[in-house]
Amino acid sequence: MTVNTPLCFRGKKILAPMVRVGTLPMRLLALDYGADIVYCEELIDIKMLQCKRVINEVLETVDFVAPNDRVVFRTCERERERVVFQMGSADAERALAVAKLVESDVAGIDINMGCPKEYSTKGGMGAALLSDPDKIESILTTLVKGICKPVTCKIRILPSVEDTVNLVKRIEKTGIAAIAVHGRKKEERPQHPVHCDVIKAISEAVSIPVIANGGSHDFIKEYADIETFQKATAASSVMIARAAMWNPSVFRKEGFCPLKDVMQDYIKYAVRYDNHYTNTKYCLCQMLREQLETTQGKKLHAAQSTQEICEAFEMGDFYEETTAIFEAKKASLETKVQDEDDQTEDPDVIKMAVRFDKREYPPQITPKMYLLEWCRKEKHPQPVYETVQRPLDRLFCSVVTVAERKYRSTLWDKSKKLAEQAAAIVCLRALGVPEGKLCEGENHLINKRKRGDQEPLISRDHGEDLAEPSHKKANFIEETSDMNVPKMPR
Repeated sequence: MTVNTPLCFRGKKILAPMVRVGTLPMRLLALDYGADIVYCEELIDIKMLQCKRVINEVLETVDFVAPNDRVVFRTCERERERVVFQMGSADAERALAVAKLVESDVAGIDINMGCPKEYSTKGGMGAALLSDPDKIESILTTLVKGICKPVTCKIRILPSVEDTVNLVKRIEKTGIAAIAVHGRKKEERPQHPVHCDVIKAISEAVSIPVIANGGSHDFIKEYADIETFQKATAASSVMIARAAMWNPSVFRKEGFCPLKDVMQDYIKYAVRYDNHYTNTKYCLCQMLREQLETTQGKKLHAAQSTQEICEAFEMGDFYEETTAIFEAKKASLETKVQDEDDQTEDPDVIKMAVRFDKREYPPQITPKMYLLEWCRKEKHPQPVYETVQRPLDRLFCSVVTVAERKYRSTLWDKSKKLAEQAAAIVCLRALGVPEGKLCEGENHLINKRKRGDQEPLISRDHGEDLAEPSHKKANFIEETSDMNVPKMPR
């Protein structure tokens, strides 16, 4: 049994939240080099609320996946007690919903209150919150009371020291575990000096841990400088952004590793955790900096895939070996799932290996429409679709129930809609009923439309469109934090 130790924010060296940088490979690399805590990049509450929690058995990760199948946040057991999830939010209830969604997979929750970029402030998030203390208090209080994990926030300083200290004192009363302070005003940029005196005034005014941030330009050139910055600000801990982005081995007590080794270590994590190549490429470019015009830098700039990135760094063999391992693991898991399905699945389900190809049907005519029309004609209840998603590859399978019999395709599809159409085809073929294909000749549903038939194909009492019957169920195997979703039937 794993015992969760509450995260401590005193005497720590912390990887700062950085957009496009703070993804899983960078976080793990920072931990390897000596970071105590790592923050993920800021993720917007509304986007996260659209995600589903998926266990990725191939990568051994927990993925939060958007409706378009893009992985918005990926984490793993290695960092579970060290990663803080930073979100952008301007609404207490949304913030709480996101926190509950990810709470079991992270060590803490942070609210971004310092980002000055328009994409954050235009939604009332980031630095825009600094001018609304009531909203700050509402969000933080709601989170502290609503979740078990520690809550933190990250701010920038206000125009005056007094206003900044007063704001932080008010924030402290919400019960948060720590506060990170970027020692610049919201209009200031990295080339402006960091205001160590303001961070020090905050550190001396409150009892919660203060995490100093903003020292990469003026202070932190190597590991020993981290302590110098901490002493200059009297802070409990130090949070490092750009210095870590340029070379995450800045966290290493023994000093920097050669940049080539650092970049190769980063690439290994990027391949191991299937990081999108554009993100991998961006982070490597930040590390190369002045070397971007070298032969290797030009190869990196030209790379259009993870494989090409690996080849640019003479790691082509590593890429091939790692992807082969994953393909073998995926195939093994698929075989295991199929064997379990074959052994335990309901024997009364009628199965066929079919897929829906819309090119074989007239425009706006589908098997589901034909099945619905047949049920109406035979005075059966409307078809009921039960759809599941397999976490291994995120493919879908649907079972349709018609006249107390069940039908499904043995082939899994890339979308819920395609899986339902395939189930409808199985049912229609088992019943010996036309399914509306072009090769079947005259299409009576098209003729109905041409005649302008006034009788709707679905009862007006239901207020439904023929193509989208509402009597269907979607049982996803992904998990959410505040409800128990049925698992895929075995």
